[in-house]
Order: sequence, then C-alpha cells, then structure tokens
Amino acid sequence: MPDVTMPEPALPDAKPAQIGVPTDAAAATDRASWLEIMGRIGAEEGGFDPVGDRHWALLVEDGPTLMVSFETIETARARAGQMPLAHDFAAARGWSHLCLIADGATWYRDPAVYAYFDRLVDDCFFDGFDQVLFYGAGMGAYAACAFAVTSPGAMVLALNPRATLDPSQAIWDSRNAGARRLDFTSRYGYAPDMLEGAGRVALIYDPTLREDAMHSALFRAPYITRLPARHIGERAESSLLGMEILSGLIEAAMAGTLDLAHFATAWRARRSYGPYLRAILNKAALAKRPRLEVMICRSVTGRLRAPGFARRLAALAPPQGGLDPA
Repeated sequence: MPDVTMPEPALPDAKPAQIGVPTDAAAATDRASWLEIMGRIGAEEGGFDPVGDRHWALLVEDGPTLMVSFETIETARARAGQMPLAHDFAAARGWSHLCLIADGATWYRDPAVYAYFDRLVDDCFFDGFDQVLFYGAGMGAYAACAFAVTSPGAMVLALNPRATLDPSQAIWDSRNAGARRLDFTSRYGYAPDMLEGAGRVALIYDPTLREDAMHSALFRAPYITRLPARHIGERAESSLLGMEILSGLIEAAMAGTLDLAHFATAWRARRSYGPYLRAILNKAALAKRPRLEVMICRSVTGRLRAPGFARRLAALAPPQGGLDPA
C-alpha cells in the first residue's frame, strides 16, 4: 500500500533525576537487569514493589495529581527508555504516577493484585490526591475500569476497552483465547460494574470492529462517554501516539473535559496520519471498491505529499462520475 511520510511521535521528556539515579531503564540488557534498574528508580521516586509472582507496582510520588496506568513488562521494555508509557508523561507535568506492570497477559486477575488495591483503600492512599485518572489500553483498559472502583470520583480513559472475558458473558469474543480460562467472575471482575462511583469515563473504541463495539456497548452508565474512532483498529494507543494527540486526550480526561466535541476535534489528526490512511485504503481494496479507493486517494493527494497514493490513483484510472458511498 502507498506510504505517507510522517514524523516520529514523541512524549515529553521526564524531569531530571538525582545524580547517580537512572532516569530510565534503557541500560537494561535482560529481565533481571531491568528489574534491578526499576528497583533503583523506585527507591528514588517512590517505590517499586512485587505484587505476587507476576506483577510489580511502580510508584512515583510527585504532585497532587495522580495517573494510574497498567502495562506489561514487554510493552515497557519495547520502548526506547524501557519505561511505562505514563512515566515520562506524568513526570513532565508534575503528576504522581502509579503503574501496575504485568508479566504477560495476566489481565490482572490475581488475588495479589486485589489485595494490593485493597491495601491502598485501607491506607486511604487515593484520598491524598486532588485528581486521579485511571488509564489503560486493551488489557490495561480492562484493568483501569475494573480497579477504578477503589478511588471514588476518579476519571477513567480506556482505549479498546474490555468489559470481561468470561465466556458466559462474552462468548462472541474469540480473541485472547488463553485468558478465557481466567476467573472474571470474582472480585473486581466485571469492569462496567466496577465503574460505579467514578467521575467521568471515556472509552475510545473502533465501531467497525465487532468485538470492540460490543464490549463498549456493555458500558452504559450516564457518566460514560463512548468515543468512536472508526478504523483505528485494536492498537488505538499506538495510533493515537502516532497522531500526536494522546497527550492532549489524557490531559482532557484528567480534567474531566474529554467529551465528543473535544475528541472530534483531536480525531481530525487521522486525516494526515499515514498508517491510518493506508489502513482505510487497504480496507477499500480488500472490499473490491475501486471507486472508494479513488475517493481516498484524491482526498489524500489533495492535502498531502503522498506519492504512493498518487501512483495508486493513476493505476486505478477511474471513470468520470459518481463514487460509491463510504
């Protein structure tokens, strides 16, 4: 498919650490060295503690605004600094940050994780912050919704959210087959119910993906805003980062101002984001809709320097006349 050259996305740099303390885990060469460096960072910034056998909690104590995020070791280590996505983002804004890091696709269905959040509640941990946002994508989105109940009034931003993977309630979702063996019926299990008492909840999902749309439809409370992002796919976080709009969406979610109008304005960035444009062109090609391909190519080449789309447009050599509807 044609290419559109786009700049690399970037999040703001984190604040400088004390001399001798690493600012990230980029020097890690394996899992053991990564855990050792994360422990040093945690000792300086707040804490890095094991939560059972397959989870860790990184706490960065800073300002009175707290961002709670959920990641895996694999996704954190895949980044240049080998840090959770929210770490530098929160640090650049003077926010505190709590990240639950999972070893693989645990879906955070672990009694040790339940006990950890129970302890935070017992210690009135969340009461010490003026604003709290639970954030996650995919598996992390499920966790953000499921554990938001521990901080009444907290805001939530969930990308590609899941309500549950319990086969009795989501038999229509055949993805993540291994996770279907996990217990989604016990504590913190059904994510939509766990949002009771939340502040404002924003769900970003792809309505063209059957499973994404059906999960999102299970979140029905009046304080929940569903934000459709057509054709964004199952990796909304990566796409929103690439469009350089995720930071603004997180800030709006924290402030409680992320509504349909705000999102619609930000979502216009897709019109110049190469991977998104290639994806919709590929869908049109797979659907054998050449006139829709022509419409897409004309729209892109009319606004951007996109030689690949221009070549595709020339190859299609469309007849003059109307186009199929999108």
